[in-house]
Formats: sequence, C-alpha cells, structure tokens
Amino acid sequence: MNIAKAITDLRIKLGISQQELADALFVSRDLVSKWETGVRRPNWQMIEKTASYFCVPVSSIVDKNELAYVELEECLPKDSDLSAPELAAVLNSFLYDLTQTEADVFIRRYYFFDSTADIAASYHLKENHVRSTLSRTRKKLKKFIKEAQDEQIKNV
Repeated sequence: MNIAKAITDLRIKLGISQQELADALFVSRDLVSKWETGVRRPNWQMIEKTASYFCVPVSSIVDKNELAYVELEECLPKDSDLSAPELAAVLNSFLYDLTQTEADVFIRRYYFFDSTADIAASYHLKENHVRSTLSRTRKKLKKFIKEAQDEQIKNV
C-alpha cells in the first residue's frame, strides 16, 4: 500500500488543501507535501492522527506490518545473497549479542509490530529514546549482516 497515494486520495476526496490538512494535524504544509510525494513518511502516531482526521481505519492508509518491513529493508545490503535460513541464523546471532533492552525493543517493534509509543509505555521510556534505540540497532544490524555476508564469501 502506498502511503503517499492514500493520503493524497483521502485529502482530495474530502476536498481540502494540503494547508488545511496541515493545520488540522498541527504540521507544516511542506511536511504534508513531502508525505504526498513520498519524500518523507509519516510516523505511526501521525498516521493514526491522519486516519482519525479522515474518519477511516489506519489500514486504509498503511498496513502496520509494511511500516516495520520498510524500516528493516534498509538493513539488508542491496547485493545480499543470504538465503532465508542463513538470514534467520544471522538475525538470531545478532539479537543474542544485543543488550536485553535493545533486543526486547527490537523484537517488540519488528516481530510484534508494536508502535514506538506502545514500546515506550511498556518500558517506561521516552518515545524518542525508543526511536533512537531502534535506529542505532538497525545500523548495527546492517553492519552485522554485511560482516556475515563477507565472512560467507570468504569461506567459499
């Protein structure tokens, strides 16, 4: 599902301008424009606010799982030739090396597809802290996968 197209279609169907939508969501018109062109992607909380504004279910804007997959997609090298079982083994090894909190946050987000707000509430953290943790963990995962792939190539 294309978030940009969904927001644009809902806005046009309601007959409002980008500025009117921006005002209703307390964001800039420029940000709404970036969402609609796909330059930026709204976070989960903003998607929920947008769906509420349009009186539609969140699933009409985005599949919750899709957001998590998009976030994780950046971790995989473009030329990765790891098979699914190999990738699963690398991921398990990676999770084992994380701190307990990092692993819990990662699993809650990418296995259970919890929002960053829900994770923050569960662990008594600020949502920005959860987002930062996830960002750093994805960077570590990307490096870990690249190293595993390089090791695999070396052993062939």
